Parts: sequence; structure tokens; C-alpha cells
Amino acid sequence: MTLRIERRSAVDGDASWGRGLHPVLRRIYAARGVRGDDDLSLSLSTLLPVGTLDGVDAAVELLLAHRGAGRKVLVVGDFDADGATSSVLIVRALRAWGFAAVDFLVPNRFEFGYGLTPEIVALGAERAPTLIVTVDNGVASLAGVAAARARGIDVLVTDHHLPGAELPAANVMVNPNLAGSRFASRTLAGVGVAFYVMVALKRALDAAGLVDPAAPPPAEWLDLVALGTVADVVPLDRNNRVLVTQGLARIRAGRCVPGIRALLDIAKRDRADLVAADLGFAIAPRLNAAGRLDDMSIGIRCLLADREADARALAARLDQLNAERRAIESRMQAEALAAVRQLGTLATPGSRSRAGVCLYHGEWHQGVVGLVASRVKERVRRPVVAFANGGDGLLRGSARSVAGVHVRDVFENIAATHPGLIVRFGGHAMAAGLTLEPARLDAFAAAFDAEVARWLGAGADVDRLDTDGELDAADLCLATAEALRRGGPWGAAFPEPVFDGRFTIERARVVGEKHVKMWVETAGGARRYDAIAFNLLADSAACLPAGEVHLVYRLDVNVYQGERRLQLLVDHVLPA
Repeated sequence: MTLRIERRSAVDGDASWGRGLHPVLRRIYAARGVRGDDDLSLSLSTLLPVGTLDGVDAAVELLLAHRGAGRKVLVVGDFDADGATSSVLIVRALRAWGFAAVDFLVPNRFEFGYGLTPEIVALGAERAPTLIVTVDNGVASLAGVAAARARGIDVLVTDHHLPGAELPAANVMVNPNLAGSRFASRTLAGVGVAFYVMVALKRALDAAGLVDPAAPPPAEWLDLVALGTVADVVPLDRNNRVLVTQGLARIRAGRCVPGIRALLDIAKRDRADLVAADLGFAIAPRLNAAGRLDDMSIGIRCLLADREADARALAARLDQLNAERRAIESRMQAEALAAVRQLGTLATPGSRSRAGVCLYHGEWHQGVVGLVASRVKERVRRPVVAFANGGDGLLRGSARSVAGVHVRDVFENIAATHPGLIVRFGGHAMAAGLTLEPARLDAFAAAFDAEVARWLGAGADVDRLDTDGELDAADLCLATAEALRRGGPWGAAFPEPVFDGRFTIERARVVGEKHVKMWVETAGGARRYDAIAFNLLADSAACLPAGEVHLVYRLDVNVYQGERRLQLLVDHVLPA
């Protein structure tokens, strides 16, 4: 596997910038299609109009009917951070706006499966709701929606996952990815969809004079929207960047739910200096650990807590679960990488590298296989599916893909050409899940490899590293790192700036068994820089780098004992 660097260039067209913007940021923005100051305006007034999201009016009508009758609403969420924030947003909003009874349900995924299943409906029916609102799930829940309707329970589906060939018979569905959708963005996270529905509902309540003028507006919970959007790694188009920017602003100002404050404190993150990456790498994993190992209701209760003491106690439990998750993941990752070497995925000269990689271990934890797939994908730069036993005689698989290979469409094509091979599947372009019968694993692995190879043959360039080019010595400094940190939010489809250049490694040492701390010099030895490469030695065959190298790196601000220093975060060490 030979990695090839491709340097981004500015999108064609004239750009109009005002004074004061760092020149490196101008270059970065231009390469991402930002055409000037107007495109950088991320105020709430620039959000896509709420009324253009198909289904919101019908959703509001259904919600108002149940509010007026004083009926019970049950929110059924997904078991990840997007589902948790979506659930909390709707529960908090409906309770604040006069709904008589609002409850939530996120059953253990290992017992009840994914989405609104008939089993979850039966469990939820014990609470006697008249309306079920799904968040971050439901578009594939044909049987579950049918079971609810058969019991006389109305169903409002709010989701963002890609629909299948058949849709559930819900009373109302709101999903920007439904066929024929007029909404100008298909990339809303589940919490983004929930936010739009709540904005439309609050407008209707205000227009009818049904709520106290002092009742909190939907913007009160933009902290939750920012967290769920970043955690779900949805593409950060301009609309999502508005949501994330506004939510981050609220958190920095201390205007966030106690649960987010508690999670930031336990992760030792400074609220005043918070960026999107802190949500993705410090907060989301702790929330997701509950859904992976235990019960996401712990995370939901943390974000619903109004007392600081309650939030801190629940955040401590989430932190403990995350530590357990990391230990499990570390073991599974080592086993996975050993299997990858046996498969020949890390190809030697003359051997054929697999296009799509399937991994399975009888003792793997089904809540952690998605993380393992992600880690292995980063190493082999190919789509990966990791499987674990589901406890019901079936295998549960979680897939992570690479740019240019739409993994949900890969599964759909396999299902079409090999009927009966996949029990069920769903997801997005970059992440998806599926269920298999154990006896069909080998057949699926062969079909997955062949289908991914077809995608790669169609032009997916998975071995390309996109960078923003070199930095001049004058720009390789703390001021540039600070400007880039403030210039986000960065994320999927609006990537954090990455640079490349030739350096000499003056000194290197191992830290934490797998990480490498380095001191590197630019050509001619003009300056020396502090650098670190995380997980560089995760492969047992890897060795400490030395001499002349080509680094692919990001600029970071390292804060130590109150002093802010430049640090290079090295993503790849390539031969010079």
C-alpha cells in the first residue's frame, strides 16, 4: 500500500475577504469552497428555513393534537450520542412547552436490537403512550411502526438515515433523505432533524398563544444540537456549521445543560477554549460508552439532569464505562490487526490486497466492533466490517468505509445480487450495520470483497492523502495554530487543515507504548518543533522513525501549566 499526497487547491472563482483574516486561513477556506466573508457568516439567521424541511408541518399538527388532549408522548431514541442528544432535546422541549406527560425509552440494544422494533413497542406500550416519537431511527422500522399502529399508538418518525425500498406506515415522517425531499441539505444529524421539528412546533405554539412567553426557545438547547451533530460525524455543510458554531458559543458562555458541563469537567476540557474536536473526542466517547457497554439511558439521564450533583454523578459513571470500553477496544484492536496481517490486507510485493475486509472473533463485544472497524479502516485504508456474536444466533456487523465507497449502497447491492445473504442492514455512506447468519459469513466476506473491488475499480482513490500543502517557516508558528483553531468548526466534508512537508527527526522516543514523541527540524535546521504521532507503533512491525522524513501533520495548541505552545500532531510518517 503506497500512500500518495494530493494537495488541495482553491476552488475556481473570485473570493472577497475583509481585513484581519489570517492568510493561511484564506487559503484553507478557498480550498473548501468558501468564497468570502459572506460565506463565513454562521449566524442563526443563515439557517435553511424551517418550513422547507418536508413533513415538519404535519409533525407539528400531530404533536399539537396530542398536547391538546393531554396525552402521553414517548420518545424512542437510538443508542448513540446523536440519539441521546435528540431524545433529550425533545423531552426537554415538550416538558417545557406544556405537554402533560413526556417520557423516553432507549432499551438495551443487545436485548431489543436497533430501531423501533416490535419488542420495543411492546415494552413502551406498558407506559400507555398515545404517541411515539422516534429520534435518529425509525425509517427502517417497518415491523415496529406497524406494531405500534396496531395497538392504536400514533407514530412520528424523525430520522436522517437513508431509507430502504419500503417505508414504514408512520402517521408522519420527517427525514431530509426521503426521496423527493425539497430540503437543501441532506446532511442533518438526527438531532438536527429533531431541532427543526421543535423550532416549527414552538412557532405554532407561540402563534396560538399556547405557551408562556417566558418559555425557553429551541435555541436554548443548541448545545445538545452541536454535540450530537459533531458526534455523529455528519458532513459539516454550511447549515450544520451554523448549528455547531451556535451550540459551541453557548457552551463557551456556560449556557449549556449541567450534563455537558459535568462531562467537560471530567474530561478536563476548558469550556472557554472549546472547539468541535473536543466534543468529538472528549464528550461523545463517554456518552457512546453507555450505549456500547450498558444502557444509553445513563447518558440521557446525565443530559436531562438539572441538578449539578446528579449530572456529576452520572458523568462519573459514563467516564468509568468509557475506561472499560477503551480496555476492551484495545484488546480487540490488537486481535483485529493480527487477523489483518494473516489476511494479507497489508500487502507485500506481488500479493493481492483485499478490497473489502471482514473480521470476526467469537469473543468480541458487539458494542465495540464499530470502533474496531474504524481503527482498522484507518490502518488499511479500505472498507472494513467487524462482526461479533449477537447473542441470538446471529452475527452483528458494523462497517466503516472510505471516501468514494458508499458502504450502505455496497450492502444494498450485495442484498440484491445475493438474495437472503444479509438478514437486514442500514446506515450511511461511511458507516453502516448489518446482521448475518453465522454460516453465511464466508459467503458475505467474498461478496463484500468483490463489491468493494468494483467500487474501487470505478475510481475511488482510497490511497490518496489530501493535504493543504506546505507551510512557510514564518507560518509554522503558534499564531497560525491559534488562527486555525478559531477558524472552525472543522469536521467531515469541511476537514481540519492538514499540511505536509520534509523534516529531519532529531530525536524520538516512545510514550505510552504506542505513541511517538519527536523533535523535528525543517530543512537546513532553521527551527526545531515539538511533535507527537499517536498510535504510530500500534502495529508490532512498526519502528521508531529516524532521519529525513515527509510528515503529514496538523497544528495544535498544547497547553501545559498555563503556557500555550505549538505542537505538530503527526498523522503519517512517510519516506522522504
